[in-house]
Amino acid sequence: MLSNNKLILNCILAFSFLSLAIAYFIQYVLRHEPCNLCLIERIPYLASLILVSLIFIINKFEKVISCIVLLFFIFGSVVSFYHVGIEQEFFSESFVCDLSPSNEDMSKEDLLKQLQNKTPISCKDVTFKFFGLSLATINTVISILLSGIMVRVIKNYGKN
Repeated sequence: MLSNNKLILNCILAFSFLSLAIAYFIQYVLRHEPCNLCLIERIPYLASLILVSLIFIINKFEKVISCIVLLFFIFGSVVSFYHVGIEQEFFSESFVCDLSPSNEDMSKEDLLKQLQNKTPISCKDVTFKFFGLSLATINTVISILLSGIMVRVIKNYGKN
């Protein structure tokens, strides 16, 4: 593996860990509940933690695994962009945003239990901002940048 790629992948590993740590800090310490799309947006970071670690552990298939990491970050870019579109009301919320149970055929007791439980967070509600930007907006930019960085990593594997 090229030493330049090793450095870049180590940075991506550290950044993915830091991103997840910040997300969990905001959720559990600052008590800002994430919506369903926010939870889905964490998947690329978790996947990159696992896959980049795998590159270092098995020391094989670096280019293939890097391509998979790239696909995860592209997925993250698309989901984050969609989330920003929902926040800005360019798109309407999808079924992913509303995973609450159907009210059909519910007994009075079930309905009462549902009302007592927390209601799901809407994907269009921004509950936390950093420098005036929603986390989905920040994640869109970061995911696009990480996708570009992974393209560079993949191109570096072709060089001798």
